[in-house]
Amino acid sequence: MKKAVSLCVLVLCCCVAIGSLCTSSFFFGRELPVRNTMRTASSAALPSRGAAPSRETARPPLDTGDDALLLERAKEVLTSLSEEDYAALSQMVHPVKGVTFTPYSTVDPESDLCFLPDQIADAAEDKTRYLWGFRDGVGDQISLTIPEYICTYVYNADYLYAPEQAVDQVLASGNALENVREIFPEDRFVECYFPGLRPEKEQFDWCSLKLVFSAYEEQWYLVGLIHSEWVI
Repeated sequence: MKKAVSLCVLVLCCCVAIGSLCTSSFFFGRELPVRNTMRTASSAALPSRGAAPSRETARPPLDTGDDALLLERAKEVLTSLSEEDYAALSQMVHPVKGVTFTPYSTVDPESDLCFLPDQIADAAEDKTRYLWGFRDGVGDQISLTIPEYICTYVYNADYLYAPEQAVDQVLASGNALENVREIFPEDRFVECYFPGLRPEKEQFDWCSLKLVFSAYEEQWYLVGLIHSEWVI
């Protein structure tokens, strides 16, 4: 009789233990996963003993003298501008220097506005009207949002299909000082040029866009967008 009672107690204890284990599995198993972000971060940072440390795929060295690579990067920037894809554009903006916007040929580091990648990525939602400078020949303030400025003083023409394009060469100049080489002496630039937009203007409506790139972590990153145009 005692043995039978002891056996029943033992069976009951086993059932309780199994039930507890099943309950734990329900709350902490696949049905309701618990994420420990600190432990996950630590595990990612410290490889387990005997495991080879993870390595990021290294980019091949950037050939800064290869014009084809520079032109391809410029095409990517122009494509993002033509599509008003600010998220894509932000990925090509220099992560440390940002990109400087110049409305009329002469770059002025003291007054030209500079934006970092995250600011460009949020451009469509940014309703701030920034003071970019003054209209050449008129003197009115250039007070525009980032998308408005880009539409007026960056991608005012379809530069992706500009009839003339050059690397590290100024194709057109007016009464404004061209100082891209002085301000960006270590960098390279691509200029896209329209001799004229409307035939009746007899080329007195020429315009151009310079895209200035700086080498960083084996890639070209955008550091300057310089707009030039005919001004009366």
